[in-house]
Amino acid sequence: MIQGEKVVLRAIEEADTELCHRWMNDPEVTRFLGMGMPLTLAAERRWVTSDRDPLKDLVVMIQTLEGAPIGSCGLHSDHAQSRCAELGISIGEKEYWGQGYGADAVLTLCGFGFGQMNLHRIWLRVFDFNARGKRCYEKCGFQQEGRMREAVYKHGAYHDVHVMGLLDREYREKFPERWSRMCV
Repeated sequence: MIQGEKVVLRAIEEADTELCHRWMNDPEVTRFLGMGMPLTLAAERRWVTSDRDPLKDLVVMIQTLEGAPIGSCGLHSDHAQSRCAELGISIGEKEYWGQGYGADAVLTLCGFGFGQMNLHRIWLRVFDFNARGKRCYEKCGFQQEGRMREAVYKHGAYHDVHVMGLLDREYREKFPERWSRMCV
């Protein structure tokens, strides 16, 4: 388990399948995700129980300090030589939106990625209509690096996708207390 200030990141278990299935079939939750098609319970179970190479694909459940599972996040990399990974996050329990749980999960996951996985750069993609997500990522130190014009078709229109990135030294400078906790 990886301890944050508001959340704990833990391994996703098979018992989480139905919860993840509910989240991934909620249009409000998937609105800001790259996916948008309904998933079967069997497909979700395959995803939850799949063997992942932890050096390339770290996926964890986000839960409150009280133990309530509220979402999932992960670092995905095929760039071991460059020490880069793409961050993905989803808070599935809507009553926890806008309360800082997502930001704490992002900061906690990035701290682990930089401090324990020896990553150099963490990056993400965010849709142009996801203002709340973009503000969260900026609060966490991510900077806009580029824009892919009309790269995604969602909700009946094409939208730009913003690419944002965070370097290990930027995280260390902006969040020294988190950095010191992750590097023990």
